Amino acid sequence: MFSIGQLSKQTGVKVPTIRYYEQVGLLVSAGRTEGNQRRYDKDGLERLGFIRHARDLGFSIEAISALIDLQQHPDRSCQEATLIAQHQLTDVREKLLRLKALESELVRIADGCDGEGNSEECYVLASLADHQHCRGEH
Repeated sequence: MFSIGQLSKQTGVKVPTIRYYEQVGLLVSAGRTEGNQRRYDKDGLERLGFIRHARDLGFSIEAISALIDLQQHPDRSCQEATLIAQHQLTDVREKLLRLKALESELVRIADGCDGEGNSEECYVLASLADHQHCRGEH
């Protein structure tokens, strides 16, 4: 059995986050000792590790909940898990495209200023003050 602090140390998940995961139903509420301290078993530790890894990969709470539900029903098809993972991959790819556009615009803005004038003539400041200086959406 693990205390919430021990669970936190072993998984790297902060105590308030563990409590939040319990609140939203991702983590089964822990049993309590006579002193009202939470106690988690090995399954709780493994579940929290699963949640942590999924969060590190950017999965939403809703997606993780759906994945946990699938995990608890081993007789169901894993097609839903694949679809959830593919959706996450699509989201990541879209974010990468937006970040690339942002990078390009920032390079252009930074390169547009030689740093030798005063702030009144600064291209960086002018670009930030007026979106029309930008080449496109970012």
